[in-house]
Amino acid sequence: MKTLQILTILITIFLISCEAPDPNATQTGENELESLELERDLVKADKKFEDIIYVPIYSDIYVDKVNQNSLLVATLSIRNTSLTDSLFVSKIDYYNTQGDLVRSYLDRPIALSGMATVNYVIEKDDTAGGSGANFIINLSSDHDLKPLIQAIMIGENGNKGFSFSTDGYSIK
Repeated sequence: MKTLQILTILITIFLISCEAPDPNATQTGENELESLELERDLVKADKKFEDIIYVPIYSDIYVDKVNQNSLLVATLSIRNTSLTDSLFVSKIDYYNTQGDLVRSYLDRPIALSGMATVNYVIEKDDTAGGSGANFIINLSSDHDLKPLIQAIMIGENGNKGFSFSTDGYSIK
């Protein structure tokens, strides 16, 4: 009977630890988007600025002649460059090299107040995207804005570290 109880506890602990981490969680476990989330009614269809942004992401790159690849950490950064106006983000979808949707980061739209930034990290061991991964982001605003959308990739090969960035491009 005691063995059955111990086995039940171990299985319960295992199942609890298998839960996928929240991509919007901070290091303290809080949802950083909680204060940014909007009701869908607040994101009206008649916006002065609407755009769809494509951002290339590299989960790994080839580093030598034998095509040995090096895994990378990638950070998607969405920055509202307006001092006063809000930027509404209604979709952040992550696609792999084959063009398949890997994950969606938003359940509902978020608002970035003036000069605010939101970041999403693709961890080094997350190889679901591959070397040709990308994000598709839907943005809008009541005012004409020019947000800055970039990705920063960081990696290492032996004793050498490297980093590079990519810019988001409008595909609307």
